[in-house]
Amino acid sequence: MWIPSKLTRPARLHNAILRPRLLETLEPAPFYRLVLFRSPAGYGKTTMAAQWLSEHSHTGWFNIDENDNDTFRFANYLLQSINKATGNACLKTQAMAERRQFACLSTLFSELFGELIDYHEQTYLVLDDYHLIHNDDIHDGLRFFLKNMPDNLTLVVTSRTLPPLGTANLRIRDLLIEVDNSLLAFDEEETERFFHKRIADQVEVSVLKSLHTQVEGWPSALQLIALHAQQKPDTLMASAESMANFNRGHLWDYLAEEVFDLLDSDTQHFLLQCSVLDMFNAQLVTDLTGRSDALAMLESLNRFGLFLNTLEGDNNWYRFHNLFAEFLRHQRYSQIPQHRTELHTLAAKAWLKQHSPQQALLHAQKCENEALVIEILSDHGWDMFHHGEITLLETAIANIPDDSLCAHPRLSLLRMWLAQSQHQYNDVGDMITETEAALAEHNIVLNDALQGEFNALRAQVAINQNKPEDALILSEQALGQLPSTTYRSRIVATSVVGEVHHCLGNLSRALPMMQQTEKMARQYHVYHQALWALLQQSEILLAQGYVQNAFELLDQAFKLVKEQHLQQVPLHEFLLRLRAQILWCWNRLDEAEEAAQKSLDVLAPYDETKLLHAYSMLARIAITRGEQDKAARYLEKCNGMMDRSLYHIDWRANTDLANLLYWQQSGNHERIQQWLHHAEEPDGACNHFQQLQWRNIARACIHVGELERAEQIFTMLDESCEKHQLITDKNRNLVLQAILSKQQDNRPQALNQIKTALELTNSTGMVGLFLCDGSAICDLLQELVDIKALNELELHRARQLLREMTSKERNRSVHFDENFVEKLLNLPDIPELIRTSPLTQREWQVLGLIYTGYSNEQIAAELDVASTTIKTHIRNLYQKLNIANRQQAIETAENLLKLMGF
Repeated sequence: MWIPSKLTRPARLHNAILRPRLLETLEPAPFYRLVLFRSPAGYGKTTMAAQWLSEHSHTGWFNIDENDNDTFRFANYLLQSINKATGNACLKTQAMAERRQFACLSTLFSELFGELIDYHEQTYLVLDDYHLIHNDDIHDGLRFFLKNMPDNLTLVVTSRTLPPLGTANLRIRDLLIEVDNSLLAFDEEETERFFHKRIADQVEVSVLKSLHTQVEGWPSALQLIALHAQQKPDTLMASAESMANFNRGHLWDYLAEEVFDLLDSDTQHFLLQCSVLDMFNAQLVTDLTGRSDALAMLESLNRFGLFLNTLEGDNNWYRFHNLFAEFLRHQRYSQIPQHRTELHTLAAKAWLKQHSPQQALLHAQKCENEALVIEILSDHGWDMFHHGEITLLETAIANIPDDSLCAHPRLSLLRMWLAQSQHQYNDVGDMITETEAALAEHNIVLNDALQGEFNALRAQVAINQNKPEDALILSEQALGQLPSTTYRSRIVATSVVGEVHHCLGNLSRALPMMQQTEKMARQYHVYHQALWALLQQSEILLAQGYVQNAFELLDQAFKLVKEQHLQQVPLHEFLLRLRAQILWCWNRLDEAEEAAQKSLDVLAPYDETKLLHAYSMLARIAITRGEQDKAARYLEKCNGMMDRSLYHIDWRANTDLANLLYWQQSGNHERIQQWLHHAEEPDGACNHFQQLQWRNIARACIHVGELERAEQIFTMLDESCEKHQLITDKNRNLVLQAILSKQQDNRPQALNQIKTALELTNSTGMVGLFLCDGSAICDLLQELVDIKALNELELHRARQLLREMTSKERNRSVHFDENFVEKLLNLPDIPELIRTSPLTQREWQVLGLIYTGYSNEQIAAELDVASTTIKTHIRNLYQKLNIANRQQAIETAENLLKLMGF
C-alpha cells in the first residue's frame, strides 16, 4: 500500500557543484535538533540536503506531497523512513501505526522514543517539501518530536515557508541551523563554477557577474539559462537579461520559449503526459503513455537535465522539479485540455497495477470517472479503511451521487463505518435511515449476508445510544444472517449481544458472550475488540463479586496492550480506570491514584470532557484520604464538565457519588438536599450504574432525613441484587442500610447488616466502602468486636478498619481548609500568637501537609507550585508561629487539632 519512491532521496547529479561554504555551515548539525532549509521554490533545498547527506548512511528521507496531510498516512511514511535509516530499529512502533493504534502523533512518538533507547548511531531524518503540510495535528506532533527526540537524531526539514515547529524557541536555545535563500543562493564564485561545468566555451566573468546580479543567485533560473546556453552559446547574455524582474508568468513564458518549444513534438507530448503524475517509474509511464521506450525516454530526459529528479531506490523512480512540474501542468491545461479525463483515467489504472489504490482513487476523482471511483472503492475500499485512509475515502464517497451509492450497498455500509469509526453515532443512525429509504425507493433488496452487516452496524449504534433492547434484537438478527467468513461484523454483533446482557443484568449470559468475542477477536487479530471484551468480562466478574478474578483479568488486558502497542488508544484509559476503581475499593489509594493519573495521560490528546471519569476517581481518592482541598479542585473540574456536556448515567452517577461524599464529609446538607431535589431516577436497578445512582439517592435521603424513602429504595435494590446476583452492589448497599437502621433506632438490624457486609467483604476484599462512612459505622464495628459476634477473619478485618478510621491518616490536611481555620480562630483558648499573627490560607495548607509527613517537593507537587515558593511559605509560617523546625511544626499542628477535638 506504500509508495517506495516517497522514501528515497534524490540521487546526486553528475554535474552538481560542491558548495563548501554550505557544507561547513552544516558540519555541527549532530549537535542541533533541527536543520531547516527554507527558501522559495527553485533554490535547491532538496539538492543541497541530498549533497550534504550523501555520505551519511543513517539517513531517512520522506518525500512529502499534499496527500500526506492525513495523520495516519504521515505517521506511517515517517516511521518507515526512520526504520530505513536505523536498520529497522522501531518495527513495533511502525506496526502500531499501521494498525492505527495510537490516539495522536505525540503518543505514537513517545512509543518510538522508547523503542529507540538502545539505538545510538547519529541519524538524520529528512522531511522534504514540508510546506505542503497544513494539518495542525501533524504540526503539534512534530513539535513534540523535536522537543523529546533522542540526542543522536537530527531532523532536517525543507520548506518554502516557515514551518510552525517552534523554531523561535529552538533558535533562542541554539538548537536550530537555518539555511535560507540567502545561503542557498549561488554566490559569484559558485555561479562561475556552475557555468564552467556546463558551458564548454569560456564565459566572461563580467557576463556571469551580470547574470548573478539579475537572478540573485537563484539556482533554478541559472539552470534554465545554462540549458539555453548549451543550445545557443552566443545568447548567454540575452538569456540573463530576459530573467530580470521575472515573476511566475514570466518564468512560464521563458520555459516555453527557451526550453519547451525547442524540444521535438514527440518529447513535448511525452512530458505533458507524464505531468499528470507527481512521481513515476518506467512501468507507470509505460502504462500511462503506451510507449515501450518509456525508460529510455526518462533516462534521456534525465541526462539532458530537464528538471527530472532521480530518486534513490531499485525501481528507478523519478519526479519533476516542482517549478518544471507546475509549468508542464500549465502547458497541459492550455494545449491538450481535452485529454484530461483520458490521462487521469490511464493514470488511475496504472497506479492500480502498481498496487497503490489510494493514488488510483485520487486520479479517478480528478477525471470525475464515477464508474472507476466505484470500482476502486468496491475492490479496495475496505483495505484502505483498515490502513487509515479515512479522509480520502470520505471525500471519494461523498462525491458519488445518491442513486449510484444506493446501487452499491456495500459502499453505503463503508460510508457509515467511516462515520462510526469517528464516533459520529447519531450521524450513522441518520445515514442508516436515509439508506433504507433509498433502497426501498429503488426496490433494492439486500441479501442475507449484506443485511447481516447492516444489522451489526445498527446494533452497535443502538448500544452506543443506550438502547439495549433494540441492540439485542439487531445483533442476534445479524448473527443469524452473517456467513462465518464475515468475521469483523460477527465479532461486532457478538460483542453487542454480550454488552446488552450486561446492561440488562443477565450476567451469566453476558460473560460467555464476551469470552467468545475475545476469542474471535484474537483469532482474527482485531485487538481493539479483544481488549474491549476483556474489560467487559472484568466488569461482569466485579459485579458478581469475583473482584480478585476481575483484577487478574485486567492483568491479561495490560499484557495485550503491551504486546499489541495499544497504550495510546482510548480503551487503555478504560482499563486504567477499572484498575483504579478496584484498588480504591481495596483502599490501596496510592496505586489507585497512579492508575487514575495514567488514565489522564492516555486521554490528554482528547477533548477535556472525556476526562470526567478520571477526575471523579481522583476526587474520591482525595476524599478517602481526607484531602478536602484537593478533592474540591477535582470536583470543580468534574462539575464544570457536567455542566458543559451530556454523559451516560454511569459517568454522572460516579461524579455524583464523589460530590455526595465531599458534601457529607464537609457537613454541607444544603447541597445534598439541592442535589436530591433534581436527582435522576433510573428506570431499574439491574446493572452496576443503575444501582450506583439509586444508592446515591438513598445516601442523600439518609443525610436529609428522608428515611422512609431510603428504606423503600433499599428494598428495591435488594430485590434486584438477588435477581441478578449483583454481589458487589449488595456489599455496598449493606453499609448504607446499616447507617439507615441505626438512624431508625434499629441497632440489632444495623449490627446484623454490618456483619453481613463484613462477611461479603471476605470474598470481595472491598474495605473502602466502609471507610467512606467510617464516622457513622465506627461504633457498630466496635460493638461487634466487643460482643465477639465475629469469626476470626471478620474480627481481623473489623479491627483493621477501626485502626484505619481512628488513625492520624484520617486527620490529614483536610482539617486546615478554610472552614476549619475559621472555627479554629474563633476558639476561646486559641494561642494568642496564632490569633494575632494569622497564617495565610496557603500557609495553613502547607502546615497541614507538613503534619501529614509530606516533603517540600511533595508539597510543591500537591499545590502545583515551585519548590522555592514552598520554602518561602515554610519560612513565613515558622516566623509567625515562632518555631524553628519541621518537628515543632508537626507538634503545633497536632495541638491545634486537639483543640478542635481531633
